[in-house]
This record gives sequence, structure tokens and C-alpha cells, in this order.
Amino acid sequence: MVVQHNMQAANSSRTLNITTDAQSKSTEKLSSGYKINRAADDAAGLSISEKMRKQIRGLGQASTNASDGVSSVQTAEGALTEVHDMLQRMNELAVQAANGTNSESDRSDIQNEIDQLTQEIDRIASTTKFNETFLLKGDVGLRRMYINAHDAGLDGTLIQNTTRATFTMESLEAGERYTIGGTQYTIGASTNQEVAEALHLTQYYTAGATPTAAGTWKLTAGDTISIDGKTYTINADDIGTDIANAKVTNGYLAKLITKGSTVKYNGNEVTRFSTSYNSSTGIDDANVTLIKATAAYKMVAIELKAASSIGATDGPASMDTAKTTSADGKIKAGDYIWEKHNIKKTVDGKEITSTTYSFSITKGFVNIQNALTLNLHVGADAAMTNKINVTLEAMNAKSIGIAGINVSDATGKNATYAIDAITDAIQRVSAQRAELGAVQNRLEHSIKNLDNVVENTEAAESRIRDTDMADTMVEYSKNNILQQAGQSMLAQANQATQGVLQLLQ
Repeated sequence: MVVQHNMQAANSSRTLNITTDAQSKSTEKLSSGYKINRAADDAAGLSISEKMRKQIRGLGQASTNASDGVSSVQTAEGALTEVHDMLQRMNELAVQAANGTNSESDRSDIQNEIDQLTQEIDRIASTTKFNETFLLKGDVGLRRMYINAHDAGLDGTLIQNTTRATFTMESLEAGERYTIGGTQYTIGASTNQEVAEALHLTQYYTAGATPTAAGTWKLTAGDTISIDGKTYTINADDIGTDIANAKVTNGYLAKLITKGSTVKYNGNEVTRFSTSYNSSTGIDDANVTLIKATAAYKMVAIELKAASSIGATDGPASMDTAKTTSADGKIKAGDYIWEKHNIKKTVDGKEITSTTYSFSITKGFVNIQNALTLNLHVGADAAMTNKINVTLEAMNAKSIGIAGINVSDATGKNATYAIDAITDAIQRVSAQRAELGAVQNRLEHSIKNLDNVVENTEAAESRIRDTDMADTMVEYSKNNILQQAGQSMLAQANQATQGVLQLLQ
């Protein structure tokens, strides 16, 4: 029996210390809810858990970022909804102003409303903002935007690229009608040779010694031809001319078909220029709708330039012009020019040549603000693939091509051309709204994905770090009992050495 080393007490004390330490950890886990409260609890688990926490919190903020992006997109798109409504009203007003029943004062009143709507579009573009960021004003710096060319309602085909456009139309021959700027013009014939060509009677006509000579007609006896509203029947030369009964010979036709005559044959019609024809302008002063083909082409060029310049406030559209005066002096430097093309086609086995004329246009332009780009970060990592770019173009009147629209002219022609400009503006706003709508849908899918990843990552992190309360409570109860048992055994072990006192008595 010894008193220096009470091994029973020492063993009980050591075991009790172990139980107390385990009990302390169980208590800590139960009170905190975490089974890893310090690195010593699970070094590897703590490292994995912290990486997951970083991802969870980053993704949570990314989801918030995306939600803010949706809010900004909705703000911009809501403002553009009003711009769309105003453009539709402007289109309605332009169509109204184009009607010929309106007086100049009526168009002036219509112009007042268009001006107010234009100013409101500018105001919306300059004041719409989200979190102090202006959404529709564009960004720092200017860039050139080319305005679409327009065909001015002319019969032909317009094709265009970024900076140039080409309008192609069929050639205009004598007798043909063509509408320019709302007015129908007729192509006149200068000579009887051109009359014969227009009536498809070239095989029945022989030109004179000079272009201005009457020439000789050889229509078949019995044929009918209308000249200046009166129908004549062709008599054989040996029968002679009977004017009273509207029967004439071929030889007499040269006296009837003269300057100013309108001739109809087999459904075709042509008018010769009168003595009032102005060769310098190509227009018959006695009938200003009777013009030469070259005059019509010049009018076409003028209309194309006017229609394509609407909204191009910084640089109007321009037509190709001659750089030098031609040798014959007919084309002067600065005159509009057009290009002739002969196209060969085979119809019913016969080769037919058709002629077209093309007009080249340099498109007008405006200088607008650069587009604003919002880079929305929708991921937990620094990868650039986590960026969603939202591009917002400047949406003021100048940027959508309607600045300076004027429908208050006397004829309504400007209003007609303004319709095309407003149509282009509606298309630009529609394109921007469509892009914003697509981005919003993408962001909403991103938010759903982010929230899903956060949920699953939290579940994984919970399995690593959270306390299993049931298991830990069982452990706590076990340690509690062991602690009480250890304390009891330590007391009993300490009592064991009391027997030494009996020997000392």
C-alpha cells in the first residue's frame, strides 16, 4: 500500500480529463451548430468549407448583381416604350400631313406637335437613369452613324451597304409614264422616229434625211391610228385622202403627226414635244408634265437626295456628280450622273436587250454618342466569362434619325419622305428594345442558375461544417454520464489511501 503514487486516482483523473475535454467539444458543437469551430476540429474540412463559403457569398452577390441588371434594363426598356408610342404618333401625323387635303397652315399645326414630341424624346433620353447612371444618353465620345437611304417612292430597286446606296430603275422611253414626287410625268418624243419607236412601228416608218424631217410612214391599208383624239383609217395611195371621213394615206400622216401631236396605235400612246419645248431643261413649257427622259432622270436624282437626307443633320446624302464637263458640253461639272446598263435576256428563244439606269448615293450621317456598355458581373470568380454586357445606344432624336423632320411644306412631299425616316427610327428603337428584352431573359435565367448553385453548394457546405445535432447529443449524453462516473471513481480512488491511516494509529 503506497501513498506517493495513487495510480487509481491518476488513472481516474486522466480519464476524467479526456471525458471533460470531449464534453467541452460536444457542448461547443451543440451551442454553435457547427462541428468545425476551429481548424483543429477538421483542417481539411475547414479549408473546403471556407472555399465553399467564398463561392456561396460570391454567387449570392452575383445573383444580386443580375437582379440589379434586370432592374436597370427594365428601366431603360420602360422609357423606350414611351419613345415608341411617340414615334407611332409622329408617323400618324406624317401620314396626315402627306395628304393633299391639308393646307400649309394645317401642316404647320401638325409640325408643332411633331416638334413637341421630338423634344420629349430628347428629354427622356437625357434624363432616364438608374442608380445615377444615365441609360439612354450614350457614353463619352462620338461616332458617325449613317442614315438609311430611301427610294422616295420611286419605281425601282434600292440596295445599300454601310456608306453607299444604289437605286436602279428601268430606262424611260418615249410614251412611258413615271411618277416622281407624287406627279406623273410622260416621256415625250422629239421626232417622228421616236414616235414610231414608242408605237412599235419602226418597221413601218422610214426616217428622213435629218432627225427633224417628217419621214415616211408605211402603215397597212385599213389600219387605224388616233392622232390628237381623232381616229383615222389608212387608205391606199391610189384611193387618196378623205379628211372629211377621217381616211388618209401614209403620205398624209406626216402632216398630221407634228410637234405637239398625241398619237395612239394598238394600245400604245406617245406625245411629241410642242414648239414650247425647252431643250435646256428637257421640259415642254406648254405641258410641264411632258418631259425628256434625261430631265426625268435628273428629277429622280434630286428626289433620291432629298429623301435620303432627312435626319442626316451633320452630313446630307449626296449623289454622284460629273467631275469635269463633257466634250460636247451636254454634261457639266457638278451635274448629277447616272450609269446605263444593257441587260440581255432570252424570251421564247429570242434575245432581248433591256436597259436600266443606276444612281449612286453616298449616305448622309449624324455624329452620335458612343453606346453605353454595362458590364454585369454574374459569377463568383474573376473570369471574364462571368460578364454579361448590356449595350445601350443613345436614343435621342438625332441618334434615331428624326432630328429636324419638317412636314410643313406646301406640297406634303416632305411629309411623305418623313414617313420613311420615322419608320427607320421605330425600327432602331425596336431593335434596342428587343436586345434589352433578350438580355433581361438571359439575366433571369442567370439568376435562377445562380440561386440553384448557391442552394446546392450550401447543402454541400452544411454536410461538411454543420453539427449533426442528434449524433452530437448522443455523444454529449454519453460524455455527461462518463464525466459523472469519472468523478465518482476519482473520489473512490482518493478514499482508497485512507486505509494507511489505520496502520499509523
